[in-house]
Amino acid sequence: MRVVETGFLKGSTMRHVLRMTLTGAAGITFVFLVDAANLFWISRIGDTRLVAAMGFVFAIQFFSVSFGIGLMISATAIISRFIGLGRRDLAREHVSSLILLAFIFQLAVATVIALFRHELVELNGAKGYTALLAERYLLTTIFSLPIMVIGMMGSAALRADGQAIKAMTVTLFPGGLAMLVDPILIIWLELKLDGAAIALWISRIAMASVALFFLISKNDFLGKPSLKTICSSIRPFFRIAIPAILSQLAAPFGNYAVTTVVSGFGDSAVAAWAVINRLTIVAFGGIFSLSGALGGIFGQNYGADNFQRLRRIYIDGLLFCFGYTSIVWIVLISARDLVVIGFKINMEGLDILDAFISVGVISFAFTGMMFVATAAFNNLDRPIWSTFVNWIRDGLLIYPFSF
Repeated sequence: MRVVETGFLKGSTMRHVLRMTLTGAAGITFVFLVDAANLFWISRIGDTRLVAAMGFVFAIQFFSVSFGIGLMISATAIISRFIGLGRRDLAREHVSSLILLAFIFQLAVATVIALFRHELVELNGAKGYTALLAERYLLTTIFSLPIMVIGMMGSAALRADGQAIKAMTVTLFPGGLAMLVDPILIIWLELKLDGAAIALWISRIAMASVALFFLISKNDFLGKPSLKTICSSIRPFFRIAIPAILSQLAAPFGNYAVTTVVSGFGDSAVAAWAVINRLTIVAFGGIFSLSGALGGIFGQNYGADNFQRLRRIYIDGLLFCFGYTSIVWIVLISARDLVVIGFKINMEGLDILDAFISVGVISFAFTGMMFVATAAFNNLDRPIWSTFVNWIRDGLLIYPFSF
């Protein structure tokens, strides 16, 4: 077996874990920070129904974004194994094929959600004018997801190759751009939810553009797709992608179920829950990025048969979880009053926020442990195990305990 010395096959495994996870955290944080910024500026308008509508939409869009994350995990596993084997030429051939397959798949998902948007919003517990707002915002943003998945797949390819900074920039630059246009569109031009939707489109088009720029101009890592390569990519891609997607769908299922329960307490409770959702993604970007960030490290060493290093990577991932969660817990406790003032959370929503900060945050150490395990499962040819673990938590435990 031919092996090349790539970045993940040598050196400190903890250094690789920290570098890839923290840059991955910055990347995934900015993917969702755009949505959090939208919510912040919408909340400044002072209409609880607008904030609640974004809360209902988030519960639905979380599903579609999870499809993209599952596709990204599969691409990372495939590309990193080729690189670990010393076959960068094969990795390059498959990058363009995998991006095309992901785009088509995500377009189909977006179409289904658009067609059944009324039923999905109603099932989630939205009523009256809030439901109409949620449907409108969902329809105007959902077809940006196939564009977004191009950026996600490009970032996955760069991460599989060990190019952490470039992979991070794919999401960092568009996120920063959206932060600039948000107040202009939402507040200054008074477009409200329509302005938030336009900002989301701008950020996702920019994300795809930056990814393609790095892949084509800077790395020559995007080959011309051929029918033969596309056909040869389908089976290995979806063999990992389908279990990975099913694993990723467990979290939005749990979120959707809890949102349905929270909706019974009115728009104020859903508005607070919307803030917590965005706060969770932004604060715990390091935890949520674990599956994707560790994927390339596991994949390259698995391709090179470095089993001793695989054990060390797993242990270092667990250590990272506990350290990261402890730091975030302290920060959130300290920033509690700023969150309340910034998002104009009223007394009804305050109880939900306090419960999350005092108790819910701690659980993310264990969530992180699960993500480390799923990263190992997805990249060591055990994707079904990942699906099983995720659905035990989100499918069987979260919903009953939310009542």
